[in-house]
Amino acid sequence: MYQLHAYVDGRVQGVNFRYYVQRKASELNLVGYVRNLPDGRVEILAQGAKEDLEKLIAYVRSNPGISFVTELVIDWEEPKGKFDSFKIRF
Repeated sequence: MYQLHAYVDGRVQGVNFRYYVQRKASELNLVGYVRNLPDGRVEILAQGAKEDLEKLIAYVRSNPGISFVTELVIDWEEPKGKFDSFKIRF
């Protein structure tokens, strides 16, 4: 089990970006959350197999929907916390 903690900048709020990330993460059997930050970025915390987390990163970089990612900062961490699904946090 691996944990990915990412911050996404660009046109990622108000374009259903969190929904796309949540749907893809669920398809990949990842757990964790995605949420908007007050500074306009989106935070993603996901846990699962490294290969599936890398697929999620590739998906985020593909600019799902009408999003446009200009920066993606990724930290690989030791898994912290327990999640039973992948949710959108508000």
